Amino acid sequence: MLVAQYRRLDLAEDGLADAFEAAARTWGDDPPSNPPAWLLTAARRRVVDRLRSEAVAARKLPLLAVETSLQEEAQRVMADDGSVPLDERLRLVLLCAHPSLAPESAAALTLRLVLGVPTEDVARLFLVPTPTMAARLTRARKRLAGESFVIPTDLAPRLGVVADVAYLAFTSGYAPGSGPDVLRAELAGEAIRLFRVLRSVVPYDDVEVDSLLALMLLQHSRRDARVVDGRLVLLPDQDRTRWHADEVAEALEVLRPWVGAPPSPYLLQALIAAEHAIAPTAAETAWDRVVRRYDELLALADSPVVRLNRAVAIAESSDAAAGLAALDGLVLPGHRLPAVRAELLARAGRAAEAGTAYDEAIGRCSNLAERAHLIERRAQL
Repeated sequence: MLVAQYRRLDLAEDGLADAFEAAARTWGDDPPSNPPAWLLTAARRRVVDRLRSEAVAARKLPLLAVETSLQEEAQRVMADDGSVPLDERLRLVLLCAHPSLAPESAAALTLRLVLGVPTEDVARLFLVPTPTMAARLTRARKRLAGESFVIPTDLAPRLGVVADVAYLAFTSGYAPGSGPDVLRAELAGEAIRLFRVLRSVVPYDDVEVDSLLALMLLQHSRRDARVVDGRLVLLPDQDRTRWHADEVAEALEVLRPWVGAPPSPYLLQALIAAEHAIAPTAAETAWDRVVRRYDELLALADSPVVRLNRAVAIAESSDAAAGLAALDGLVLPGHRLPAVRAELLARAGRAAEAGTAYDEAIGRCSNLAERAHLIERRAQL
C-alpha cells in the first residue's frame, strides 16, 4: 500500500520499519484497537518526514507522479482486518517485475518482499547458496530504490516473470525446503489464487498461462494425500482417493485445448503431471510417455532438476540401473540428488552404496519431515 501511494520502494520499506520500531517501544501490553491502521498511519508519517528531509537537502520536493486513482485506491483497499487484498498483491508483483531487473532477480525479490518467502527457501528454489541469494536480493532492492513505478498497460513483457514468480511461490509452499512442514498449503493456495487473478486480466489466451495454472492445480490436488499423521507420503504410496478430484478435473479441462500445441516448458510439465493424475494407480502410470515428455522438456529447458526427474522416470520405465546411468555427471545442491541416488541404489541391491548416499542426503536435508523420511528409509536398508 505504501509503494502504491508513494511509488518508491525504499521509502515504503524504511517507513514501515520505523513504524514497527515505534510500535515495539510504545504499545506495551495495550496495543491499539486497529494495529494495522496504526502501523500504516505511523509509516505514512515517517515517509512524509523523509520526503521533507529530502526536499530540504535537494532544495525542492522530488516529483512523485502519483495518479489520483491510485491514491484513492490506496485508501480503500485495506480490509477491516488490515490484510491486503489479492489484487493489490498482484499489483505489487507486477511492480517488482521491473524491466530494470533481470528476471531471476525480479522473481527472487517478489518472493521475499511480497510473499514473505524466507531467503533460505528462495535460495533453494534458485539452486544457489543462501549468502549468494541474500546478496542478490540486496542488489535488486538497491536497483529499485527511488524508482518511479508505473503499472504497465501491456502485461506481455512481464507475464513470464510473474508466471515464474507464481510457480516459485507455489513450490515454496508445496515442497518447503526448511522447517517442520511437509507442505504449506496456504502459501501454495495463495500462489494459485494470485495466478488466477493474473489469468483473468490477461486479454488473450496464452498456452503457458493456462498450462501453469493446470500444473499447479494438479500438484495442489494431492496435498491431503502427501501427509498422513504428520509424515511425508511419496507419490507412489499416496492414497489417490484423497486427491481433490474437482481440481484435477478443472486442470485437465484447462489443459485440453493445448494438448496438440507446440511444446513449451510449462505445457510439458503440466502434461507430465496429468499422466500421474489420470493413472488409476502408480503402477499403471504411462512411464514411457512421461520419459518422452521429459526428453522434449530437456530439449527446450535443460536443467539439473529436469535431468533428475527424467532419471526417476527412466528408472520407473526401465530399471534402477538405467536410472542411475541417467544420473551420471549430474550436480545439484541440496538433498534430492543423493536421496534419489540412494533409492535407486537400494533397488539395485547395492545396500552399502545406498547407505552412504542416504547419509549424504540426510546431512543436506533441512526439512524436518523429509529428513525423518530419509532416516526411516536408511534404517530399512
